Amino acid sequence: MKPQGEVLLLTPGPTPIHPRALAAMQWPMRGHMDPDVFAYNDGIVEDLKKLYGAPQDAFASLLSGTGSLGMEAGLANLLEPGERLLVANNGVFGRRMVEMGQRLGADVRSVDAELGKPIDPAAVAHAIDAFQPHVVAVVHGETSTGVINPVEAIADVVRASGALFSVDAVTTVGMMPFSMDELGIDYAYTGSQKCLSAPPGLAPVVYSRRAMEKVASRTTPVATWYADAVGMQAYWDPGQPRSYHHTIPVQLHWATGEAIKAALEEGLETRAERVRHLASAILDTLAPEGFAPFIPAEWRLPTVLAVTLPPGLDDAAMRKQMREQHNISVTGGLGPTAGRIWRLGLMGETAHREHYRRFMDVLGGMLGSPGLVERFEAAYDEAVATPA
Repeated sequence: MKPQGEVLLLTPGPTPIHPRALAAMQWPMRGHMDPDVFAYNDGIVEDLKKLYGAPQDAFASLLSGTGSLGMEAGLANLLEPGERLLVANNGVFGRRMVEMGQRLGADVRSVDAELGKPIDPAAVAHAIDAFQPHVVAVVHGETSTGVINPVEAIADVVRASGALFSVDAVTTVGMMPFSMDELGIDYAYTGSQKCLSAPPGLAPVVYSRRAMEKVASRTTPVATWYADAVGMQAYWDPGQPRSYHHTIPVQLHWATGEAIKAALEEGLETRAERVRHLASAILDTLAPEGFAPFIPAEWRLPTVLAVTLPPGLDDAAMRKQMREQHNISVTGGLGPTAGRIWRLGLMGETAHREHYRRFMDVLGGMLGSPGLVERFEAAYDEAVATPA
């Protein structure tokens, strides 16, 4: 059965596809070893280094899989069996790192934070001193709760230890400034369907030179053949003769490449401002209705706005009605926050004024508050006029 009608995605991913990415999906097909594909991929490599703030000697590529493959590939390449992995864990995706590390045969420990709170860099420093990990991994923006972790402060303590530093940038890179080079990040990844607003199916990843030296010096094979960074280099590195690795999804490369270009052309600072204005307007509009921010401002993730629901609001029924009757998709909480919060996506093409104007119009009707649109418009104008 063919899906009917367009659905407005206000979720933490996937996001509405950028028009340039959608148009690129219609470009003519090429073989995965075609010179046109290699030439286009070379441009993607350079754009990824700009997007991630990575040095020129970094290795960038697209993995044929979602962001979870990006997570697993980094751990599999940077860790040999028995080596020590320290995970900064404060949500669903931190716990996923722990499980992946364990399945890869690493010696895994975690520094945990309470639900809805950020990781304490001092706790990371203490754990590093006690555990002496080979790799430290952290989620920059924890999608499951809407918390942003203090990556800059964590990077300082990791850098002093000499451990490799892996950062899940799934809800941050492409929507705000990010610098692997300045922070000393050795591996970072995202998913094509998040801040970039390309279709799901690719994981843009970047390895530092130091990370690639670790991969090259391994004494055991990388646990995953499919995402072995050295094997991928033979396909992606323009300084080497190109050799077949696997059949890449060419149309997804076209689309994601165009989405990356669109993000860079708009400017990461500009995109971050777009998010700030929307988040402020949404919170101001919803506050009189009994919604409240789930996360305090000082550690609130800009791109996934978690809001607590008013007493008595039926989460599942409200979201079902919104989807079935109005073609708007909103995401609820995960695990202990299910039924308590909504997680409103502010990534890529989701983060536009007109989308949330439509949301407020529908929500106002459902709540019996017809003035929501006017309140939102006024709050948005005020946010734009207020300096950051």
